[in-house]
Amino acid sequence: MATTPPPPPAGPTVAAGILHYLAIEQVDHVFGIPGGGLANLLVAFKDNRDKFKYIVCRQETGAAYIADGYYRASGKLGVVMVTTGPGATNALTGVMNAQNDGSAMLLITGEVNESFFGLGYLQEGTDSKLNIDGIYASALGFTAMVTAGSNLEAILKQALRDAFSVPRNAVHLSIPNDVTVSPIPSPHFASSPASYRAEPKGVALEEVENALGAITNCKRPLIMLGNGCRQALSDPATLAALVKFAETYAIPVMTTADGKGIFPESHDLSLRVYGIASCEWPYYWLNAAQGEDPYDGIMVIGSSLGELATNKWLPMLLPANNGPFIQVDMSQAVIGRSFPVTHGIVGEAGAFIRSMAKLIPAFTPDPALVKTRQTILGVIKKQYSPFVSPTQYNSTATPAEPAALMRVLQETLPATQPAFIFLDAGNCVGWGVHYLSVSTPWAIHSSLSMGPMGFGVGAALGAKFANPKATCIGIVGDGAFLMHGAEVSTASQYQQGVIWLVLNDNNLGMVSQGQANFFPDPSDPNIWEELYELGKPDLAKVAEGYGADAWNVDSPGALAAIMPKVLANANTQNKPQVIIAHINSASVPPYYDPKYNPPPPPH
Repeated sequence: MATTPPPPPAGPTVAAGILHYLAIEQVDHVFGIPGGGLANLLVAFKDNRDKFKYIVCRQETGAAYIADGYYRASGKLGVVMVTTGPGATNALTGVMNAQNDGSAMLLITGEVNESFFGLGYLQEGTDSKLNIDGIYASALGFTAMVTAGSNLEAILKQALRDAFSVPRNAVHLSIPNDVTVSPIPSPHFASSPASYRAEPKGVALEEVENALGAITNCKRPLIMLGNGCRQALSDPATLAALVKFAETYAIPVMTTADGKGIFPESHDLSLRVYGIASCEWPYYWLNAAQGEDPYDGIMVIGSSLGELATNKWLPMLLPANNGPFIQVDMSQAVIGRSFPVTHGIVGEAGAFIRSMAKLIPAFTPDPALVKTRQTILGVIKKQYSPFVSPTQYNSTATPAEPAALMRVLQETLPATQPAFIFLDAGNCVGWGVHYLSVSTPWAIHSSLSMGPMGFGVGAALGAKFANPKATCIGIVGDGAFLMHGAEVSTASQYQQGVIWLVLNDNNLGMVSQGQANFFPDPSDPNIWEELYELGKPDLAKVAEGYGADAWNVDSPGALAAIMPKVLANANTQNKPQVIIAHINSASVPPYYDPKYNPPPPPH
């Protein structure tokens, strides 16, 4: 740490400029771990602690997950501030995850004084073999070093523009400790973000008309939404426009797993999720019954149609008879990348959706077709469960079926109050995506672009900082909890009533089950499970040690019995709650549904 404070600057400093721009971006929380490379910036935050809360987390990756959850629950910039060297490298996974999942995040890393560059100063980064800027240049949308007060505003404004582009980005600034207190020679502080950044909000109307002409001529069309629509559909008017369009023509809507819940899954036209952990209903719409018109057209909005969104690019998604395949995305690079398209449209999802609704009068729906679609969809939902295993969903057995635990959450979380649900990587994704039904005012988030363990542990806490009146719950595995459970003590310290449901099977279950599925060993059928056990740690004691209320449950009934107390303790007493759910380790999430398995490769 610096021992001698620098002389007072002649004008506004780099630190003052940073705080100014964070303030006009409405940032009120910053997450990280302090250190010597931040010494002068920490003084500025200390002197402005009435405006900004610097939340001291337990590990820098966790700090980035928390900031990610903060952005997802508020729409405000998630800010991470860590020291140089290992602080900067520890943050990488969490920040890279935000970049790939489209979260607006600013990472500020400290750096040693410029006068010490190249001299072997402790934790030196940029001017040594550890090139922090080089590392982040390979991972993020924007990275730069602020080297003087004269370039602070230009660099910071560019970072904020990139962070709030569509899709959102994570950005990085490296700031040497002595530069933090250097004066800004000619400050031109903006008064609002509108003076230095704007979001794309357009789409070519002619292309919307062409797309609507194609899709409304189909007999059995489909709308597919990806996570790229999440920001647009967070606007109630835009969501209402989409609902109006779908209802006018009775076109069913499904989402990718990472877009789950952006279209209300309680709606009659919802087919819930296609892709990893697919709902059963899309299969029956995509594969028409004998005597029905075939599926013949799709409109994909805001999805890059990657592996997890498409069941490894299953040809089932291609319309019959060379019907229209419409893909709308802000990124030209993903259009037509996975499937051949008939209409590739580069445009902002919200503008496209609102334009569709405005053009309804130009495309009169066929009442007979509308009625037929409604009837077919109603038959599908009546005849088929949305679940691979309704038996598991309705189970009351001990140890608990994870599917049944999702049922209890469905029944006990207040349906009319905001709830943010975060799914960690691994089997949690399968159980949550498949067995939960999510509609406003609930929202569900995952991290399916990078899939890091521990995301759900931290992100649920970030959401609670952003929206303290909401129920915030992380559904995590025991392996992920062992990685990042220390952030429970962050929740305890700052009195944040987060709920974590830990699916405890003493195993890295997704790995062991996946290996057993693809590489079975008939001579030793249990070998994969044995290889990836976790040593049976007492997670309830761990949670209690971190300052949480800890609960052990082994059945759906036991979870249902404690949920009223858990919700009260979290939301009125502001105390973190950790539920250790002892689950049936033999149960496999719906990752291997034969209906959605890709065909075997040709020999």
